[in-house]
Amino acid sequence: MGKIGYGYGSEWHLLRFLGYHREYLSKQVLNITGGKEISWLDFRFSKKYAFLNHDRELVGLEFIKDPEVTKKWCEFWPQIGTSQNWDAIGKIIYNDHEEWLLVEAKAHLGEVRSRCGAVSSKSIDKINVAFRKTIQSFCVGETPIENWLSAYYQTANRLASLHFLMKECDPAISARILFIYFYGDQRPDTECPQQEADWYQVIENIENRLGIDQSSELYKRVHHNFMPINPNQTN
Repeated sequence: MGKIGYGYGSEWHLLRFLGYHREYLSKQVLNITGGKEISWLDFRFSKKYAFLNHDRELVGLEFIKDPEVTKKWCEFWPQIGTSQNWDAIGKIIYNDHEEWLLVEAKAHLGEVRSRCGAVSSKSIDKINVAFRKTIQSFCVGETPIENWLSAYYQTANRLASLHFLMKECDPAISARILFIYFYGDQRPDTECPQQEADWYQVIENIENRLGIDQSSELYKRVHHNFMPINPNQTN
């Protein structure tokens, strides 16, 4: 788990909603995904003893307890360095099946931008191969790999996880990604969107940089939810 801001930041606010406003959050999620029911997975306990660091996020695909999937995932994505840390994981029930919900939350613009930090040539090669496959699922035409390794790398590797579950696994493992964009956060010297519309250009920039085809089959499984940190607050 990354360092949690005390009273600010996406991790803080998502924990607030999961702890104090879970019904509100779940209704929002089901409304945007079209699901019938949702249950949330617990995080792991951490061995590190430090303030707000007793626990850790679910990493990579460790929440899927299938040895064959784990083996394939290790072949698809590097297992050294920093893997995908999910802000929350849920299971959504539809009429006749269950799907994984992988959640990534943001509350200020500094949380959006990131670059690939892999240094091992083997890791870099593996990421490049994974991104080439993922680009085929999400994009139209040629999109440079560099665009996926820089600027919005975190979003890119989350999309790679969805591609893996839906396209690399046989049978496919049904999953969706939910990006939660909080607005109304207050943090000194940080650009925090104060209304829903403040996030629109940010998302457009990400999609343009990654070359996303919004009509692609997999991108229809990527949802964007805009949430005020306090629904009773008037902006």
